[in-house]
Amino acid sequence: FAGTVQYEDENGTKQEIKSLFKSYIQRVTKEVRQNMGDKDFCLSVFKDNAGVITFDENNSLVFKVETHNSPSALDPYGGALTGIVGVNRDPFGTGQGSKLIFNTDVFCFADPFYDKPLPSRLLHPRRIFEGVVEGVEHGGNKSGIPTVNGSIVFDERFAGKPLVFCGTAGMMPARVNGIPGHEKSIKPGDLIVMAGGRIGKDGIHGATFSSEELNENSPVTAVQIGDPITQKRMFDFLIRARDKGLYRFITDNGAGGLSSSIGEMAGECNGCRMDLAKAPLKYPGLNPWEILISEAQERMSMAVPPEKLDEFMAMSKRFGVESTVLGEFTDSGTFHIQYGEATVAWLPMEFMHEGLPPMQIPAKWQPPVNPEAPAQHKEDWTADLLGLLGQLNICSKESVVRRYDHEVQGGSVVKPFTGVTNDGPSDAAVVRPILDSYKGVVVSHGICPRYSDIDAYHMAANAIDEALRNYVAVGGNPEHWAGLDNFCWCDPVLSEKTPDGPYKMAQLVRANQALLDYCVPLNLPLISGKDSMKNDFYDGSTKISIPPTLLFSVIGTIPDIRNAVTMDFKRPGDIICLLGATKDEMGGSEYLAMQGYTGNKVPKVDLASALARYKALHQAIMNGLVASCHDLSDGGLAVALAESSFSGGFGCRVELGNVHFEGDQRYRTDEVLLFSESASRLLVTVHPAQWSAFEEAMAGTTFSQIGQVADTDMVSIAGLEGKTVLHSSLKQLKEAWQATLREL
Repeated sequence: FAGTVQYEDENGTKQEIKSLFKSYIQRVTKEVRQNMGDKDFCLSVFKDNAGVITFDENNSLVFKVETHNSPSALDPYGGALTGIVGVNRDPFGTGQGSKLIFNTDVFCFADPFYDKPLPSRLLHPRRIFEGVVEGVEHGGNKSGIPTVNGSIVFDERFAGKPLVFCGTAGMMPARVNGIPGHEKSIKPGDLIVMAGGRIGKDGIHGATFSSEELNENSPVTAVQIGDPITQKRMFDFLIRARDKGLYRFITDNGAGGLSSSIGEMAGECNGCRMDLAKAPLKYPGLNPWEILISEAQERMSMAVPPEKLDEFMAMSKRFGVESTVLGEFTDSGTFHIQYGEATVAWLPMEFMHEGLPPMQIPAKWQPPVNPEAPAQHKEDWTADLLGLLGQLNICSKESVVRRYDHEVQGGSVVKPFTGVTNDGPSDAAVVRPILDSYKGVVVSHGICPRYSDIDAYHMAANAIDEALRNYVAVGGNPEHWAGLDNFCWCDPVLSEKTPDGPYKMAQLVRANQALLDYCVPLNLPLISGKDSMKNDFYDGSTKISIPPTLLFSVIGTIPDIRNAVTMDFKRPGDIICLLGATKDEMGGSEYLAMQGYTGNKVPKVDLASALARYKALHQAIMNGLVASCHDLSDGGLAVALAESSFSGGFGCRVELGNVHFEGDQRYRTDEVLLFSESASRLLVTVHPAQWSAFEEAMAGTTFSQIGQVADTDMVSIAGLEGKTVLHSSLKQLKEAWQATLREL
């Protein structure tokens, strides 16, 4: 992301890009903040452990999402556990510190029922699935932080390396001891203090091994050993130390351990001197370099003013937390590390932060051409819908989600499951972080790696759009949303073992271009993110590369949680309305994948119409005009109708002839209208008494009245010729949806 890319598009047009990060990601936020003017709600972006935006006049909102892919491939339980407790430390160590209010998690696995031969040293996807789920469960639940949002994505290519995204949000006081909560500083003479767990050999080379492909020599010892109880004690202590002003600066000991945390902190005052012989160890025998770079968990680094040290240490002891003075910050211009009297590292600060020359990376884009699936013409599509509901990417994940505590802290409003028996899939989470206020936080995400098989540009655009329509579906405010971009890519650097590096790099360039093209007009600032670039397995003969994947997370606010909406049908007689236009865009869809095809007509996001729709819908929701709202994504209209029906316990009658279709009328078929995954569409229900007000609220946007909620237990859909083409009971639909992963 910092390298210089020589990019060539399909027409032979060449472009030199100096730093994807600066040219696209940072540029998005800079332009959005300029456009927002005095309405800018960003407080701290791209310069701390997590992004910070305003929440209300007294509090700020902090959010970060991380990956722990390589550790989870080797030790699924330990790798995932340290993923969740590790990302907890990011918002906690942002600004002067924040109270953690919720976790999110998104997992990408191969089929847990995988029955083909696996290369040596690769764990079976079922074992990875079970270990990761348990690791994140133990790390999150024992920390007293609710897990409120997430998803699981399946693709056989994730056998090479699973993706484990863990996110945490925090609430930070707008001001701490008279200083803005998101600001911190270091003065020469401040003491280097490390608090929390002790240092061991676990996690040595963690950062470097995560930056390589998986192979038969990958060291399991690089996986850190997590302990959420130690971390919880440390958090309880440090929040109180923050409020008493006992430290000036705090940061997380994450990748690279003390070398990174103190190296970054020393950049604030231009120098440090640290004695590694004083560091507390789990056991004797560590070399100085091991102490410096170990990623042993549950540790934070602070800059403590000398006059506050005694009070800091006394409070630390009272809370049962080990804290140690390791040295002091200076203005010497050097990163000076000692072991006793011996100097073991002495580096100019300028070289540490700016000394690496940029990589030179070629990128060449050529659109792939995939086989097209033959169009199907049937009189009955019921079996197709039942098959889709059982697909791994669509079926219920309740057996996993129920293992996570989403109620602790008492603030969850829209929970992971909703509906008459609390087993319908919510689109996004709504949390009430301050229990005597009705203002809420909304968090959602979008992820659609299969679209990369057609074009990573539209994969990224659809991930952004999916996150936004999930966000607005529950009532999130489109005037106060912020995005996080987490890139997980296969190796995009040209080499002997990666001859297709220029194509994979071009995919990365195109995904970044989509961020710029879509986020700026949406006034959607990017406040944080991460990249993981070597998600391949290679044993000398077999290479497995993940599909290029962007997880796009959205966080923002809902003015009043009492107006939040869920996805389940509420009452018979309500009008079913489809917002947005359906197009012949089956490429990358779950429907085609079920037949073994990818296709080429990837959904394309119409930015202007989507934004107008989301803003109008938000006002309609705030005015109480919407009974239910569900986004259309995997499986299209048929799946959305089934999910809203069986979640609410009411059937429906729908006519495909009323669905608004755009494009060549030859492709306006029952098949396309049922299963197309065209972007920016939402399924809403409206009480007949509210319909005229709803029509007025949505004026100028595309929507169509397609049917009614029925007081029956049947979903009944009439095709373009007027005959019933899909007819199934709620029990049958729900069973198809719940059966696949019920026993896992």
